[in-house]
Amino acid sequence: MSITRRNFVAGSAAVSALALTGAPARAATTLRVAHSSPDSSLIQQAMLKFKDEVEAATEGRIAITIFANGLLGDEGPVNEAVGDGSIDMGLGGVVDAIDPRLNVVSLPFLFESFDKVHAVLDGPVGDELKAMAPARGYEILGFLDSGFRSFTNNNGPIAAPADISGLKMRCPPIPVIIETIKVLGALPQSIPYGEVYTALQSGVVDGAEPELRDFYDAKWYEVQKFLSLSNYVWTANYWYANKARLDGLDEADRAAVFAAAANTQTWFREGIKKVYGEIIETLKAAGVTVNDLDVAPFKDMVGPVYETFSKEYGADLVDAIRKAAA
Repeated sequence: MSITRRNFVAGSAAVSALALTGAPARAATTLRVAHSSPDSSLIQQAMLKFKDEVEAATEGRIAITIFANGLLGDEGPVNEAVGDGSIDMGLGGVVDAIDPRLNVVSLPFLFESFDKVHAVLDGPVGDELKAMAPARGYEILGFLDSGFRSFTNNNGPIAAPADISGLKMRCPPIPVIIETIKVLGALPQSIPYGEVYTALQSGVVDGAEPELRDFYDAKWYEVQKFLSLSNYVWTANYWYANKARLDGLDEADRAAVFAAAANTQTWFREGIKKVYGEIIETLKAAGVTVNDLDVAPFKDMVGPVYETFSKEYGADLVDAIRKAAA
């Protein structure tokens, strides 16, 4: 058979195959998701659930690649990288690249429970926060709980404001948290998440104000003897994406991403409530001294924080979230 004849037969066979099977599937679109939490964390479990659901719903047209442990950078750099499109999605509490006003959720002693947090974020206030993102090139997919933050140190239990006065406390680079720690009399130290263990171990800082899962997942309890439960601040693990990247998806695939994010948020909220009680008992068993503190005298001190951030975030927004949380 001549080369021309063989080529004709091969081409005919390919056309016949396409007629039977339809057009070949296009290559998968890969979305890269970055966060700073460890592989063993509830955040990572949530992202694995999201990955499975998106890939199943889109029949493999979208693939999700997850980068945990701060592999692509700390929260601030990831937030900026999602904005410029070098990363597709990120999670974290440092979201100034989107809008500093998103930190309004972290005003001190604002929320009393997870249920109250979720009710506020699922209502008009949550809609207002999400609406801040598109103009800066982002979409907010959801609000995952970073959780309630408490005080840790190696000097002794913190039971009154005098006990925290003068302590060097590691804080994330979130202005409202830094200002709150200052008002309470401590000395805030902004140290990247991945460097906190060493800073605590070496005594570069006296303590921290971690969320319980971070305290446990990152093993900070190995180098901190005292945990004083205050729930002085709730912080969001904002889940956001590059808007242009999502807008470039087919309508059905974009809808699948948002549906999977909503389902994952619901799953995560139930998970974190269960995990909190278990973690406290595990920390006690590991030798950490845990105490509850009366928040009233601390709460009486934070009026200046509300005054400062009412000016910065807008009095209307601060009033709206305070009324919704009340």
